[in-house]
Amino acid sequence: MRFFRNLFIGYRAFYKAFRFIIEHKLYWYVGIPAILMLGIYQMGHLIQLHIPTTRANNMNDIVWYMIQLLIEISIAILLMRFAKYLVVIILSPLLSHLSQKVEFTLTGNEYKFDLGLLIHDVKRGFRIAIRNIMWEYFFFIIVYLIAKLGWSDAEESPLFYLIFVIGFFYYGFSFMDYVNERLRLNVDQSVQFARKNRGLAIAIGSIYSIMIWVPVDLRALFDWSSFGQTTANGGPFVFIYHFIINLFLWMCAAFAPIWSIVAATIAMDDVVNLKEAKLIVAEKNELSTTT
Repeated sequence: MRFFRNLFIGYRAFYKAFRFIIEHKLYWYVGIPAILMLGIYQMGHLIQLHIPTTRANNMNDIVWYMIQLLIEISIAILLMRFAKYLVVIILSPLLSHLSQKVEFTLTGNEYKFDLGLLIHDVKRGFRIAIRNIMWEYFFFIIVYLIAKLGWSDAEESPLFYLIFVIGFFYYGFSFMDYVNERLRLNVDQSVQFARKNRGLAIAIGSIYSIMIWVPVDLRALFDWSSFGQTTANGGPFVFIYHFIINLFLWMCAAFAPIWSIVAATIAMDDVVNLKEAKLIVAEKNELSTTT
């Protein structure tokens, strides 16, 4: 019963978050991941267009030329194909700031800037990210092997969809941890909290995952070569159609981390009452300093 209650709280938080973003004019934050996403893609595009020059006088020069070419192509593909995911990693400090801003608006809770604490939080975020990746991969292997035993193609098994649900949980847990960190929960405590509130984590992670997985073709925003084609080959109307569709999907992907962190903060306040939780943390800190 708790699972479904938290699932409802999580999905309802996205509705609240959308209204919150509009009411408090936080929509300009969306421009940061949107511009960053395009910047990363364009950088990869320029690297892809760059052809390294070399004077291949011997076999050693040819080998080094091929290595350099392979490295540049690999970086270009990484930047162009996975721009959405790189943006989320890079935006971690911004998401933390935005979560604090939302919590302050909801409860009045303030958190002073501390460089040492910021470095600690970065290390914590990296540790949790590695942990989540390893566990998600572990469960993927388990589910895949079980599905493979009963079906010739594992992806045809209903069990295979558990992989997506597991991914939803870990994505949602990552957004919830921004709040757990401020409540001074250590990693193990944060993990226990996420497990007790699986419905909340899955709700937050599912919306985020659906929006971040949208198949955006950023080339449509840069490649204008088909605009002047004849009508028989598509013409400008087809180009404009693809441009608008991919522009919309790009904005959805850029909106996903901003919307999700606001929703996660609102949902956490609905579940634990962040104002009271911060007071409890402050009282514990005072007791620890006096003893």
